[in-house]
Amino acid sequence: MTENMAMDATYNLNGGFKPTVKRNADINGPDFFPTPPWATHALIDNEVFTGDIWECACGDGEMSNVLQETGNQVISSDLYDRGFGETGVDFLEQTKKVSNIITNPPYNSAQQFVEQAHKLSSQKFALLLRLAFLEGASRARTIFSTVPPSRVWVFSERITFYPKNAVKAGSGTTAYAWFVWDKKHSGSTELKWFQPGYKKLYS
Repeated sequence: MTENMAMDATYNLNGGFKPTVKRNADINGPDFFPTPPWATHALIDNEVFTGDIWECACGDGEMSNVLQETGNQVISSDLYDRGFGETGVDFLEQTKKVSNIITNPPYNSAQQFVEQAHKLSSQKFALLLRLAFLEGASRARTIFSTVPPSRVWVFSERITFYPKNAVKAGSGTTAYAWFVWDKKHSGSTELKWFQPGYKKLYS
């Protein structure tokens, strides 16, 4: 996931990271926060994906490398050049269709990524989002009323997103979940929890 970070004095306070400055969209492309591999393992251990998978905000390939373990073809792209995948690709302007889309979208483009992934995926799409994405009158009237997620997988352990090459210390203060849209699903949204232990198992 590509993101820009405006540092301030409260960014790291008592070992906790301030989410409002840490999860801004990458406007100029200088900084990004790779997804910890264990968070992607949690998804593919609990959801089956058949067919190709497009990681459309691949960064330096942290998530794509884990997705390769599914045995599926993984297509990797990013708007910015992180030395991995096809670069200069603005996902929100694409028209090609794939079986599955899995990514951690830029924070301020999350809703647009949901709408675009719904158009371009034929089977499933999964986005790693703040749990608070469930809130909001606008989303309640739009995507959640028309294309609600099939399953929401809540993490039992907190994910901490560190800037690339940063010293890993402290813990995040924001709850995250995998939001999964399954085109074959019928019925209401299912709320599920990942079993604790993924961080230790895959870190």
